[in-house]
Amino acid sequence: MRLLNTILAAFLFVALTGQVQAESALKDILKNGELKVGTTGDWNPMTMKDPATNTYKGYDIDVMKALAKDLGVKLKFVATDWKTLVSGVVAGNYHLTGSASISPPRMKVAGFSESYISVEIRPFTTSDKINRFNGWDSINKANVNVSATLGTTFEKYVRSWFPKANIRIIEAPALQHQEVISGRSDVFVTSNIEGGTLKKKFSNVREIPVASARSPSPIAMLLPQSDQVWINYVNNWIKVKKKKGFFSANAKKWGL
Repeated sequence: MRLLNTILAAFLFVALTGQVQAESALKDILKNGELKVGTTGDWNPMTMKDPATNTYKGYDIDVMKALAKDLGVKLKFVATDWKTLVSGVVAGNYHLTGSASISPPRMKVAGFSESYISVEIRPFTTSDKINRFNGWDSINKANVNVSATLGTTFEKYVRSWFPKANIRIIEAPALQHQEVISGRSDVFVTSNIEGGTLKKKFSNVREIPVASARSPSPIAMLLPQSDQVWINYVNNWIKVKKKKGFFSANAKKWGL
């Protein structure tokens, strides 16, 4: 009987522990009246941080403001960077993140919302170097320096695509395009979204002509992998906002 009681107690402990662990982020958000969002603040025009005012603006920021408003809670942005973006949501530092590329490595440890926008990857250089490049193969040479930011999907791409080139990995808050603009590197790759914005902002940024862009990818929010209640809420919220035209209007606002 004592053994049976011990076994039953063990099962009860596991069950109760599972219930505690299974409490949804949605319940926490509604109980505390605050939605915590992890954002990098360095992906123009998705999320841009103004250091002077410690405020954010961008496509992602408008999405999160709308989500918090519909939840009826306050919005808190939690500063993060690309190398800790996933671990932050896994550790519970924030309830979800802004836009991130959906990728198999990330899917192993974190959940994703439904996608609401997609990107493709293109190469960029500066006006003084544009004549050196024509197509993807022209970048994959030993005398070419290619920059990428640590922890981003761009780091994975350049290591895979340009094994002969000199890969320069930098850490945030340094930015890969700044390395090229300053002359310390020759090429960076980024999404068509950010690339278009950078060409408008910096007169010497040029897109390298290629036959076709690479790695078309849906992007979405990162969420805790096991929190299906929260994932379901966000997914259904995205569906509703799509039907009402919010995402298309927001994309138009930010030139996407």
